[in-house]
Amino acid sequence: MRTIDLLGVVGVAALAAGIAAPTRAQTAAASSTAAADAGEGEILVTARRQTERLIDVPASVTVLTSETLARTGVTRAQDFLQLTPGVTIVTGTAEAGDTQINIRGINGARDAESSVALVVDGILKTSTAQLNQNQGSLRQIEVLKGPQGALYGRNAAAGAIVVSTVKPGDRLEGAIKASYGEHKTGEVSGYVAGPITPTIGFVLSGNYRTTDGFYRNEFLNAHVVDDQQSGSIDGRIFAHIDDKTTLDVKARYEKLSGASINFNAAFALPNFAAVNPAFYENVNDHNFRYYSNIRPTNDQRTVEFSAKLDHDFDGVKLSAWALYSDVKQSLTADGTSADFARYTFPGASAASQAASAKCFATTAALTGYPLNAPTFIGATPVPFIFAPANGSTFGAYSPTTCDGTQLQVRNQKDFSTEVRLASNNGGPLTWQLGAYYLNIKRDTGVSLGADLGQGVSPDLYNGPSSSNPTSLLLADRFTTNVYAGFGAVDYKADNGFSAGLALRYDIEARKDHNAVPVAIDPITGGPINPGQTLGAIPDKNATFKQLEPKLTLSYKAAESAVLYANWGVGFKSGGFNNQGSKATVDTAFNDGVTPGTINAGVTINDQYRKERSSAFEAGIKGSLFDKRVSFDLAGYYTEVRDMQFFEFFVGGFGLLRVVSNIDRVDLWGGELNVNARIVDGWTVFGSGNITDSKIKKNASRPGTVGNKSPYTADYTINLGTQVVVPITDAIRGTIRADYRITGPTWFHSVQDQSAPTIFSGLLPISALALPAFVGNANYVVTQRKAFAVANLRVGLEGDTWSLTGFANNLFDRKYLNEVIPAIEFGGSFISPGGRRIIGVEAGFKF
Repeated sequence: MRTIDLLGVVGVAALAAGIAAPTRAQTAAASSTAAADAGEGEILVTARRQTERLIDVPASVTVLTSETLARTGVTRAQDFLQLTPGVTIVTGTAEAGDTQINIRGINGARDAESSVALVVDGILKTSTAQLNQNQGSLRQIEVLKGPQGALYGRNAAAGAIVVSTVKPGDRLEGAIKASYGEHKTGEVSGYVAGPITPTIGFVLSGNYRTTDGFYRNEFLNAHVVDDQQSGSIDGRIFAHIDDKTTLDVKARYEKLSGASINFNAAFALPNFAAVNPAFYENVNDHNFRYYSNIRPTNDQRTVEFSAKLDHDFDGVKLSAWALYSDVKQSLTADGTSADFARYTFPGASAASQAASAKCFATTAALTGYPLNAPTFIGATPVPFIFAPANGSTFGAYSPTTCDGTQLQVRNQKDFSTEVRLASNNGGPLTWQLGAYYLNIKRDTGVSLGADLGQGVSPDLYNGPSSSNPTSLLLADRFTTNVYAGFGAVDYKADNGFSAGLALRYDIEARKDHNAVPVAIDPITGGPINPGQTLGAIPDKNATFKQLEPKLTLSYKAAESAVLYANWGVGFKSGGFNNQGSKATVDTAFNDGVTPGTINAGVTINDQYRKERSSAFEAGIKGSLFDKRVSFDLAGYYTEVRDMQFFEFFVGGFGLLRVVSNIDRVDLWGGELNVNARIVDGWTVFGSGNITDSKIKKNASRPGTVGNKSPYTADYTINLGTQVVVPITDAIRGTIRADYRITGPTWFHSVQDQSAPTIFSGLLPISALALPAFVGNANYVVTQRKAFAVANLRVGLEGDTWSLTGFANNLFDRKYLNEVIPAIEFGGSFISPGGRRIIGVEAGFKF
């Protein structure tokens, strides 16, 4: 019997029996201060930008307290979001800063803005590259679901992650934690905090992590597939200027290096399967192998400075902050173009002849080199559809030079500031009012070049006579100015009823300056950017506006039972793709007249529309049996207009990343969370979420109406237990087990249907002279199946030390991290999830 099936049934039964509960419902206090203020076992949160008890918040909020963070060992979003019902994350597949968080069916589209706000110590961060970074010494994490823009600001359409870190106290304290496990995976982190003067304190924290990764490049004979090294240092000065004023100044530096583009290609061509079944491969059955001739690299550097001022005007509190952030990231890797003959035929230019000669030479030297079926290296680099007897089927990321190179650059500098006034009189009526400004300068570029065996140039454009001549270039500078005003009012009546209304109005003014020089592609002889057919691409600008209301209602039916409901509007600004994207797609896939082309009927624009959502939630939360059992049951419905969605295109032009819009998607579902403290020291917890969805309209791909929302798991189930038992007066034994089941997931709007591919256009004019439909793909094989991951931690701890053995992915389950169907390519680019790591962790605090 399959373990996942058995444990999945057990998990559902456990939820029905009411013995499961969310990690957020841990009965441990968030801090000693919270325990004193709220009573033993209560958790304080800031879900409405004011401190209140978790049970009083009229919404679903997942809270990881300091105890939960310590006992689970989580430090980054990819760790703690796996403990959160209804939330999934894809991160680190293309590059470290590439993070997409899905909350209840709303996903952060790659290359667009995030759908989830990240707020650290009261300051909203802007770059999506920061979502999965270590944020310092954590004290508490709150995950809010549903639109939070009215309260937490920009990019909170699906929710918000609110992080609190260590603040200095009146005595010197610190901690250090180190771990080491399989695959040479090691991590060390620590902090020291304390007073500088009676009114000024400091915190200094650092983190370093290294791993060889789980996979090896066979051709290079090295662990350069998913290896990574990262380090960060955070500094904080917290000053009590007087008894009513505080100043919080922070600085942060982080640097990362490692691999990128952790993908294999899997074909979805059913009519080719008669020749080789591997042409129609279920992505869940893929055997991952890596053999590109170029060592993939990924470099990221983050610099941040912020300052936050709080002042109490006797009943009114002023909060003002400013943030400067500079994130630079780039990647280099093998290309994807070999099967489409981009670098295989000599042309008139010296660059074309050099690329072709190098491709022929490496093919001759590597003929017969074992690749994943159905790809193979034949006697010539000519693709099989032209010469089936001796041609080659390279796929992407080949050990030859025939697929070229790629360089991707994403740099962002931003400055933001916010001023907020809020009531601070403790009465039944509370209010807040404020304004926000943000300026972003973002440079993005994708450069494809011929691989002449001399590596990848760090420059986006390289001339025809260079060692890495550029054959396609997309490069833009995006400038954004955001202006917003917001306010909120909440009223708590004596009869247990409370109501709140929050409003925010956003204006995002965006400009796009194309940075591609007017130049000729030395391989094809056409413009280096298809959008340059008529010369230089002109600048573009657009403004996106949205009013975002948030209404909350709650009723305290009993001391330990609260009914609640809320409704809100979510918003993500529209924006610009790299200019020339529309021309590239239309030329390659929407021609339908030129021999070798197809009429795919896909609509891509250089400008994509803003995303708006209307979300309802209603539920009940409370506790039973003298707070030994706590629960939260909620149902929700969301209508999304112009959902932003990431599309990936591969063809003879190379590769292209764009954002498109799905006109309307409906989402509905429910969550159940229960926590049971069986006896003192033994807690059983879990959660369950189910999300159903339907695409109601999609002008970009009309045939996908009726399909599910991309990147949305059908369900998630979290089960676990924690045991803390005294062994001696000074030593405790601890056991923490977490089990997560993630349901089936589609990653594209095209799902269980067929679509024409580039092969559909090429086959009729090839030596095979087959009808076009033979080259069509069917993407029913691209759904990620349900998978389960178990984590176990067993340890000993004293008042100042801990020693823990851990096993992440205890049963070494194989699963997919992400599937990116490239519809007109005829397959998908897939990335594996993490494998098992067994190790040991030691900690000391003073």
